[in-house]
This record gives sequence, structure tokens and C-alpha cells, in this order.
Amino acid sequence: MSRSGYVDDYDQDDQWGHIRYRGMIASATRGKRGQAFFRDLLAALDAMPAKRLIRNDLIREDSTGYENVCTLGALGRARRIDMTNLDPDDAETVAGKFDIATPLAREVVWENDEAGPWRETPEARWLRVRTWVASQIKEA
Repeated sequence: MSRSGYVDDYDQDDQWGHIRYRGMIASATRGKRGQAFFRDLLAALDAMPAKRLIRNDLIREDSTGYENVCTLGALGRARRIDMTNLDPDDAETVAGKFDIATPLAREVVWENDEAGPWRETPEARWLRVRTWVASQIKEA
């Protein structure tokens, strides 16, 4: 299982469960909190000095001392959220810190970690995720 919590071997007989779950994500995305989240996330991605995103962690320091981040980590850095003791695998706690629904937090993590090609570069991941985030924002 990935840090998104999504699995490849879900119950094929529970299609309604899958439909309901996708509905929760859609509702969380188009709601007031979700739209505010995506607008802030887009601004955070655009403000990044190095346009690159990591996988599997919220934040990771490299050998030069630079803090690399994932999609949620970029917003956490912009909002000055202390992520040092935040478990990136705990979707409920992460969702609470970012004031979004848990299914939406899982969806963002999946988009960051797993939606792209297998050998995706951090720079290509940033561009793909930024495009996805922008597509989630609805016009007023």
C-alpha cells in the first residue's frame, strides 16, 4: 500500500463503494474549503524557488541543506506548518493539518506519488501536478 492508502486489489464487487468514494473526492474538491485549498496550493507551487517535487515524504532535506517537498509539503512550507513530526502516511492527521477532507488528502498524495510515469523526474512531477492542481480550480 502507498502513503495515499490506495490499493490495487480493492473489492471489484463493491463498485458502489468506489463510486461513493469518488463522489466524496468530487464534493471535497468543489466545496469552499477544497477550492480555497487548491488556490493556495497553486500559489505555493508557483512560489517554489526550485520547481521540483519529491515522492513518499512531505519534506526531505538534501545534502546541501535544501528542503525538498511533495505537493502537500509545498503548501505546508507556504503556510508555515511544522511538518517535522507529521507522519506522511497518516492521511487523517495530514488532512486535519491542511483543513481538507481525508479523501482529498489521499487523492493529492496519489497524484503526487503515483499518477505519473514510473521514472518521472522531480521537475516533470512539479509540472504535471501543477497542471492538475490548476485544473481543479473552478471559475467563480
